[in-house]
Amino acid sequence: MSWTATNPATGEDLDEYPEMSGEVMEEILEAAHRAQRAWRTTGFPERARKMTRAAEILRERSEDYARLMTQEMGKPLTEARGEVEKCAWVCEYYAENAEEQLASEPVDTPETEASTYVAFRPIGLVLAIMPWNFPFWQVFRFAAPNLMAGNGGILKHAPNVPGCALAIEEVFHDAGFPPELFRSVMVDLDLTGRIIEHPLVRGVTLTGSVGAGKAVAAHAGGKLKKTVLELGGSDPYIILEDADLDATVETCVASRMLNSGQSCIAAKRFLVVEPLREEFERRMVERMSLAVMGDPMDEATTLGPQARPDLRDELHRQVRESVEAGARLLLGGELPAGPGAFYPATVLADVEPGMPAYDEELFGPVASIIGVGDEKEAIRVANDTPFGLGGAVFTSDRERGERLAVDELDAGACFVNAFVRSDPRLPFGGVKESGYGRELSPFGIREFVNIKTVWVE
Repeated sequence: MSWTATNPATGEDLDEYPEMSGEVMEEILEAAHRAQRAWRTTGFPERARKMTRAAEILRERSEDYARLMTQEMGKPLTEARGEVEKCAWVCEYYAENAEEQLASEPVDTPETEASTYVAFRPIGLVLAIMPWNFPFWQVFRFAAPNLMAGNGGILKHAPNVPGCALAIEEVFHDAGFPPELFRSVMVDLDLTGRIIEHPLVRGVTLTGSVGAGKAVAAHAGGKLKKTVLELGGSDPYIILEDADLDATVETCVASRMLNSGQSCIAAKRFLVVEPLREEFERRMVERMSLAVMGDPMDEATTLGPQARPDLRDELHRQVRESVEAGARLLLGGELPAGPGAFYPATVLADVEPGMPAYDEELFGPVASIIGVGDEKEAIRVANDTPFGLGGAVFTSDRERGERLAVDELDAGACFVNAFVRSDPRLPFGGVKESGYGRELSPFGIREFVNIKTVWVE
């Protein structure tokens, strides 16, 4: 068996990578464990020097890595370059801040003369099961904090981006990290389950589907292992009657079209109060129709292919069934002729419960517009989803928007007059079926550490 990288823009097979056997996997885990036991004693200044070097390597090889991403999963080249830069940023962020974020915290116990404090220490090897849509960023936002915390990393990447998996391993090796500390493993689902349950693996983080999250949680829970799950999203964007429509439409389209629509935190459901609905629909169609679909290596392209033909076909099924159930197709919605897993920018209106465009996550360049009567109904519809990853509110009244974001939207990241995004300085994660735990920020680096009470008489 092997992993095959296929260019989704052309259907051309790029390369094949053999799957690892169980014996090789065992050797990798044992070597990684030994490397981590030594790495945990390395001081923060040394860890930071290597992580800073990783950022430098990313920038030095930015064009090569960007092209690799574009070839393997179809991301427009201009966006791939930005992804490499963001990976360098998260490396620098934790190189500069990890020591302070994991510094021991004194606790006042005045009734005793004891020295009491909380220490944060690495737990060991952490397995990361990562998706294809941001093939570098998803991995680095796990790896940078965990390596800086003194943990080791085992990467099980998506099978359609094997070249990216090995390139990331290369970055850390070339930056001077111990060669066995961070390893990429190309294994099937059975062996993945064995890694999760392996006694040398102390924690598991997954970014992926709800089904994958439940399976990983079941495996890990059976062995009482900590997990962090970042799963799907059906992010609602509420457009209130006092929103600046010009700026709002630009922001909504930018969010919906990011990564050719293949982002868990992309805007997916647009909840528009009735006074603005018709005009919002018109402007969304006008703006979405400007997307340039084509070769993702072309600098002019803004909409590349979907990452795999089966994903494109599933998206088309969701659109088709929504239209059959009564949604109005305002733009797109037709499979283009020719090679590649392309899907056009698509706008659906009159979206209602019972339609895939309302009930499911649409992972592609499809906007679902839902008319609502007022703010109260907008909040009800926004929260009427099993997901809770991100959401946004658009209004000229900042206090109103902040109140809704803080107190009303049931999601892990809520933005006002801006689109949802991840940032190394801010915690990232969701609620409900969007998962649990947090990545990034001081909260993320503390997910896989031993929060240890120390009492010294």
